[in-house]
Amino acid sequence: MIEKMNNANGTGGNAWRDGFVAACLFWTPATNLVVHHGSGVGFFLLLVLSLYTAYQRRHDRAYFAPLRRYRLFTAAMVALLVVVVAQEVVQHAWRPREFDAPSRFVLALPIFLLLCDVPVRHLKAIGWGCAAGAVGAAVWAAIDRPAGGWTDMVRLGNYYTNQIPFGDTALLLAFLSASTLGWDGGRARTLAWFAKGAALVTGIYLSYLSGARGGWIAIPVLVALLAFEYRWFADGKRLAFAVLIVMVTMTAALSTGRVQSRIAAARSDMVLFQHGSKDTSVGLRLQLWRASVLLFRTHPVWGVGKGKLTDAFGALARRGEVDPAIVNARAHSDFFSAIAEAGAVGVAALLFFYVGTAAAFWRNRRSDDGVIRTASCAGLAATLSTVIFGLTIDVLVPIMEVTLLALVYASLLAVIEARTRELAASADGSP
Repeated sequence: MIEKMNNANGTGGNAWRDGFVAACLFWTPATNLVVHHGSGVGFFLLLVLSLYTAYQRRHDRAYFAPLRRYRLFTAAMVALLVVVVAQEVVQHAWRPREFDAPSRFVLALPIFLLLCDVPVRHLKAIGWGCAAGAVGAAVWAAIDRPAGGWTDMVRLGNYYTNQIPFGDTALLLAFLSASTLGWDGGRARTLAWFAKGAALVTGIYLSYLSGARGGWIAIPVLVALLAFEYRWFADGKRLAFAVLIVMVTMTAALSTGRVQSRIAAARSDMVLFQHGSKDTSVGLRLQLWRASVLLFRTHPVWGVGKGKLTDAFGALARRGEVDPAIVNARAHSDFFSAIAEAGAVGVAALLFFYVGTAAAFWRNRRSDDGVIRTASCAGLAATLSTVIFGLTIDVLVPIMEVTLLALVYASLLAVIEARTRELAASADGSP
């Protein structure tokens, strides 16, 4: 089957390959919230094809050129795994489970090369997959609705993840759907507006039902990115209309009992924390962060080691330095988990990962070509949401989230690369 898809003796083989790639790009985000391991299936099918193709093209320097062209991106995708491996060597440990999540970013690099070799029209399937993922999750939530509905006490999640990753991922899928509208044209334009508009609404509503407050912080940033992408700031009437819609939507959301209760709960938690009552959602999180700082002070360079937070927090609790209630495998923040588990080296790698994955998208954000600008803004939405979500939860740990992010980064950057090549070929008059 792989040989058939990679057959270079005609267009038929490439058509098979390109169709298969498009199907996987659609499937991976579409199943992320509704099928356990669904994203992993699509990701690893692409990986197998990409490794086979890389072997077949091993003497073709042009095939591997994108890795050199986007050196910062390539290094950023490798950085987190390099730190884990180096830490294992320095600390004489062997914790193979800790390789799993960061390795997805490394494995996305051969997929990136494969996608760069595919026509842009097939790569656009990632946007439709995001829309299907948001709408599909809403359908699942309606079907699986408990007696009494999704409430503050029974917040929306699924059977293989909790409410916070569920709500954050739904929000990301929603805004990626809206962002990728920019490259849909022709006869598909009307359908795209309907389907991706529905995905935006349902994804935000799913986040609302999940009650994941940390994710809501990202909404103004993601809206601002949409405004930049669609150039609302350049048209006074369009900007005024957009501001009106946003203000009406925010007012409506803030007037709902669920949002008011979640905000009131956060305020109450802070007041209780200041008065010594720390056994609340916010209080426990703040204690986790304080405990992470304590661990960083005693292990400033390499941290306590990946996968050892439970033991390290437990040791602090036994010495009476922290509340035993906070003993946990994660610090509920990518930053604080990094400083505790991997010290200054881990924090440097995390910041480098953020900058490196965003750099190529940032550089192309003002492109005159609509497809490149769309891919760039969607890529920035993915990277900035990762940073913001990671302030209050560990985004770079759940495999379903890491797999989705790795493929989204690779796909959107491949769109930029492939579109740039197509424009150059068109300018040269190549067929």
